[in-house]
Amino acid sequence: MTTRYTQAEWVALISEAEKNKPSSFPKYKAPTLGTPDFAKCIDHTLLKPDATRDQIDELCEEAKRHDFRSVCVRLEWVERAVHKLRGSSVVVACVVGFHEGTHSVSDKSKEASLAVSAGASELDMVINYPLLKQQSYPQVYTDVATVRNVAPHPVILKVILETAQLAQFDIIAGSKIAEAANADFVKTSTGFGGQGATVENVRLMKSVIGPHMKVKASGGIKTVNDCVSMMEAGAERIGTSNGVWIMKEAQSLLEDTSHAAGGSDGNQNSMDYTQLSEDVLSKLGQNAIIQLTNYSPSHSDLTGKFISPDEDIDVDVGALPLVAVVSVL
Repeated sequence: MTTRYTQAEWVALISEAEKNKPSSFPKYKAPTLGTPDFAKCIDHTLLKPDATRDQIDELCEEAKRHDFRSVCVRLEWVERAVHKLRGSSVVVACVVGFHEGTHSVSDKSKEASLAVSAGASELDMVINYPLLKQQSYPQVYTDVATVRNVAPHPVILKVILETAQLAQFDIIAGSKIAEAANADFVKTSTGFGGQGATVENVRLMKSVIGPHMKVKASGGIKTVNDCVSMMEAGAERIGTSNGVWIMKEAQSLLEDTSHAAGGSDGNQNSMDYTQLSEDVLSKLGQNAIIQLTNYSPSHSDLTGKFISPDEDIDVDVGALPLVAVVSVL
């Protein structure tokens, strides 16, 4: 397996990416709460070493009920999960080299091959981050590229960096190496190695990869606000064991805001944020949603107001984030 670049070439490439990283970051649109697109961003995850058969079965049933993107499990559960999910649109993702990332290249390659043979459509591999911290870039590239080689497209490959263990330069290096190895996603964390995903790291990872690669945020994502924050930072996939709660919370917030917007006479044409309880506002922050009953893509020129406890700004509804509290003027 080639190392693609020499050590000096890797250092130069990564240093250039670090030099060119932006000083400010765009805010990306998150899918509308409670929609199929929102659910399809979630990898419903159970990676505890002591997970039971019943827990895996429940995980799969929950994933089917909410139509998540995938269930993410260890190798020993892939075949069962594939069987349980047959006939649904939910796929199976399997972790590789989990969770330390220090497994040999041959062991990771074998694990990836077995997972795909058992029916896994996606692989979440842990990069050898101790080697990454040592700046042994050719070895790290070989680690990732070997797994990609035994699991080519259409298998989706996500590369976990374990960002809590890395300096900013290491995160950039891991992202560029994963990209060079033709991975589909670069991913923040295992959830077992310190602090999980942060908005700052998701933004950084998104800013240094090309347009054909994506970011998955995972580790410590427990609420709707966590999800939306990561999506607005650039994550297109969310790994969490709290997917069911997140969907329930999203539905509850939608119901609360819709009720507040309707008023006693059911009029949906105006609202005042004071109608929303402080509890709802604290959960929604400045990134919550009330969908307009008369809004559609063909009426994207409607004007509205972005409402929060701190500001009241005239906007074009069509330009609003997909999660926003809105009032038709």
